[in-house]
Amino acid sequence: MRSFEVTDMDLEELFTGVMPHLGERQRRIVAGNVAMSLGRGGITAVAEAAGMSRSTVQTAVDEIDAGLEVTDRARAKGAGRKPILEAQPGLLQALDDLVEPESRGCPTCPLRWTAKSTRNLADELTAQGYTVSHSVVGHLLWQLGYSLQALVKTKDGASHPDRDGQFAHLARQVNEHVEAGQPVISVDAKKKEKVGDYANGGAEYQRVGKPQGVNDHDFPGPQGKAVPYGVYDTNRNEGWVTVGEDADTAEFAVATIARWWDTMGAVAYPGATRLLVTADGGGSNSYRSRLWKRELAALSERTGLSITVCHFPPGTSKWNKIEHRLFSHITMNWRGRPLTSHETVVNLIANTTTRTGLKVRADRDTGNYPKGIKVPDKELQALRDTGRLSPHEFHGEWNYTIRPNPAA
Repeated sequence: MRSFEVTDMDLEELFTGVMPHLGERQRRIVAGNVAMSLGRGGITAVAEAAGMSRSTVQTAVDEIDAGLEVTDRARAKGAGRKPILEAQPGLLQALDDLVEPESRGCPTCPLRWTAKSTRNLADELTAQGYTVSHSVVGHLLWQLGYSLQALVKTKDGASHPDRDGQFAHLARQVNEHVEAGQPVISVDAKKKEKVGDYANGGAEYQRVGKPQGVNDHDFPGPQGKAVPYGVYDTNRNEGWVTVGEDADTAEFAVATIARWWDTMGAVAYPGATRLLVTADGGGSNSYRSRLWKRELAALSERTGLSITVCHFPPGTSKWNKIEHRLFSHITMNWRGRPLTSHETVVNLIANTTTRTGLKVRADRDTGNYPKGIKVPDKELQALRDTGRLSPHEFHGEWNYTIRPNPAA
């Protein structure tokens, strides 16, 4: 048998070419066998060539002497680095103390809820003497039952003690009007929109590489803003939106209801004697607005309708049906499109449909609606004294009926 002399360069080339393709246990087996085949000095030579510690190579030689067990384990049972929670007792409790909900806002707590990122938590734990990375903190948070969550709007009006009572009263009024064949409408103002070549949220299909260009700024332009105010007929799943150009005032709001009645309501309900209006409690249709009540009284007198208004309790405006039955669909219909003119706004609103059969009509209102109109006390008191404005027994400020002038 011919013998070959193995140089340090030969060993280094061997391990450089082979080791990257082997697992941890396989590398030990190769290193141990090579060291045994080299004889005296083999352990030191292999350790230097393979970049392994001498004790690791010695352990590999001992394993081979003892007989290799056929196993899928890379390390012997109990070998390797200990789990971080075992190596650092108290780490999990320290982390739990940092993110405990009751500690949020506490003046002595080192972290606030706004700084509850894994990196900040890892930095604070390191300052307490623990050794932990931000990625490990993420895994530990999961073990503690925490997950990354956004705020959820679930406390609508919960602070008002009569919240549920107002919803029950509103529901009774709706059922009574529907059963009697009388119209029920939900009203509100939609968010004002800048008119011009401005970016609009969302995306629409365009030819690849040819997106529609818009202004790189949002400064108001010469066309001003579009002021949409809507009426949603809850019985017929139909909507009316007036797009104004001036202010969103109570006068403008009632003018929109009047347009809906003249154009759609009177046709759909030819025998109607009553109208129920559901609205939130603020804005142009605020229950505190005297102008709102005065304009409704004028509409009642002109149409001969008794108009009942039920306002949603504070903090619950999103329950108003117009929000999710009409306005949300309008927003989706014009997503990704610049609202270049008031006519464009009107057309996009009027072309809004849904699979459930929503139909929408829209019109433009170029009238002026000045702010700051004052309604004297005596004018509102006259409506009460003549019985035209009648508050309901339950929260009369939120629920009231306005009747036509009997002398008209």
